[in-house]
Amino acid sequence: MLSNTYKDIHLFRFQIQTRDVYILAGENIEIIVPPSGLWRFLNETEL
Repeated sequence: MLSNTYKDIHLFRFQIQTRDVYILAGENIEIIVPPSGLWRFLNETEL
């Protein structure tokens, strides 16, 4: 679950080369969803 409340999705991007989905929700929730479907939070050191 992203949070206890609904968050606006500010950005949704599909990366064709890696087939990853990037989601920016709220002001600071960043999630990567690889083709395997095992999503994870993205931290600032990975950018």
